[in-house]
Amino acid sequence: MQAINAQLQDTIQTLYRKAIDADATLDALQQAQKGKFKAVFADDSGFETKAKRFSPYVEEIARDWQELKTQSEEDFKAGLPQLVKKIELALKTITQFKAVSKD
Repeated sequence: MQAINAQLQDTIQTLYRKAIDADATLDALQQAQKGKFKAVFADDSGFETKAKRFSPYVEEIARDWQELKTQSEEDFKAGLPQLVKKIELALKTITQFKAVSKD
């Protein structure tokens, strides 16, 4: 389980750096009167957070991970798939956003 937590920490750190860059791009788009939307992810995405930037979603992922670490190994394993799903969705969305915003 220690190896899983180390990998999660590395992934969340990478995700956070990518989110900061994506948020800067979103700020620039908003200043140019573009990118008008209410939230990055849809209501059915699995996130509780509703925000116009990526960073709050990464903060939710980090909170979920910290909470999982305090639980029993059985509960950790049960909650891990939902956490991984959020991480995958965030990484995929940021990657797609960065690809589209370069055009």
